[in-house]
Amino acid sequence: MRRWMLLVCCMSVLHIYAQTGGFKPVADAAAFKQQFAKASQNTQSIQADFVQEKNLSMLSDKIVSKGKFWFRKENKVRMEYQQPSYYLMVMNGKDIFTRDGQKQNKVSTKGNKLFEQINRITVDCVQGNVFNNPDFTTKVLENAQYYRLEMTPVSKALQQYFKTIELLVDKKDYSVSSIEMQEAGGDNTIISFLHKQMNVNIPDAVFTVK
Repeated sequence: MRRWMLLVCCMSVLHIYAQTGGFKPVADAAAFKQQFAKASQNTQSIQADFVQEKNLSMLSDKIVSKGKFWFRKENKVRMEYQQPSYYLMVMNGKDIFTRDGQKQNKVSTKGNKLFEQINRITVDCVQGNVFNNPDFTTKVLENAQYYRLEMTPVSKALQQYFKTIELLVDKKDYSVSSIEMQEAGGDNTIISFLHKQMNVNIPDAVFTVK
């Protein structure tokens, strides 16, 4: 299960679900892409709480985790799982660090296609650069409060892991409210971002693992 936490890269859940019905194709796709890209360019950092729901096909109960999330340009992400157990994942440039109890690992994405894709997907999803990733086709839908971006992998390598990745984007500020990953094996993960703070000062120490 821990390896899928790395893919989050690349989120209250019931509150979002209650407002995500009635989607239809976006009226003006070009205008959305322009505004989404502008908001992305203006976002230097994000700090938030998150709730993660993991649905495993072999289990009837959901696995719910909670924690803290930080993002800062360029390519710096920290996900700190605090409940029900502690787990840390930090992406700093080309390196991914994880800590599970006393066990710490470091993986370089350089030369590792899978982790390179994990790095890019995570940052693209959070920062809103998904339209620039040639490994996915992206369809945009909308309702009164959200845009929904449905990303379908076109590369065979990614199709082994993902069926789709869906982003829920808040119409108020074009920030990502949730990420849902439908895995090829039938499991899915939903991460909902809460209490988002944009463009706050986040020190370098947040993205350092000692």
